[in-house]
Amino acid sequence: MKILLLEDDTVLGTILSDYLLEFYEVDHVFSSMEAEEQSIQNRYDLFIFDINVPGKSGIELLNYLRSFNNQTPALLITAYTDTKYLKAGFEAGACDYIRKPFELEELHLRIEKTRALFHIEQNKPIILGENLRYLPHKQLIIKGKDSFKLRPKEQEILDYFLSHPKRLISNGEFYQNIWEFDQMPTDATFRSYIRCLRDILGAERIITQRGMGYRYE
Repeated sequence: MKILLLEDDTVLGTILSDYLLEFYEVDHVFSSMEAEEQSIQNRYDLFIFDINVPGKSGIELLNYLRSFNNQTPALLITAYTDTKYLKAGFEAGACDYIRKPFELEELHLRIEKTRALFHIEQNKPIILGENLRYLPHKQLIIKGKDSFKLRPKEQEILDYFLSHPKRLISNGEFYQNIWEFDQMPTDATFRSYIRCLRDILGAERIITQRGMGYRYE
């Protein structure tokens, strides 16, 4: 996944680009003029534009790119609290926004949400380990010569694990982010999903911390 990041704050831009480079390919620019040039020279899967930057604002730049039928999904960063900027951003064609200050993990979650919404690179296999591949668009795990079809909730749990590697995740966090309020599973049902994923991936990949939750290794 290739991202064009427009952030004129040198410190924040460096922090964001260094973090995002752990997961994606990122080009970081400091002005809307540079962003415009890069968008012409390269193909991107996602734009992340700060609104308040030198030259055209992030919103004005997005409006300009949309006038040339550039439909690349865009996420806006803003320090503004006034909803008029939010409205203008969505009218310009942004699909999401994030307000400063924010946690890096929140930005990662919003990017992954956009990736899923626009089916970005979902036809490419994700390598989970030796002889272990995940094909999200087909809901398949390929293990050696065998293939395993994931049920919808199994896939959502796996996707959540992959978005939060090595972090302890409680049952409640899974329930909040994967199920609707009136469709919450029982703990026994959730454990059955975890057990099925372990059977496919290997027990060593999903670690239980009793009474606290699970961690994906």
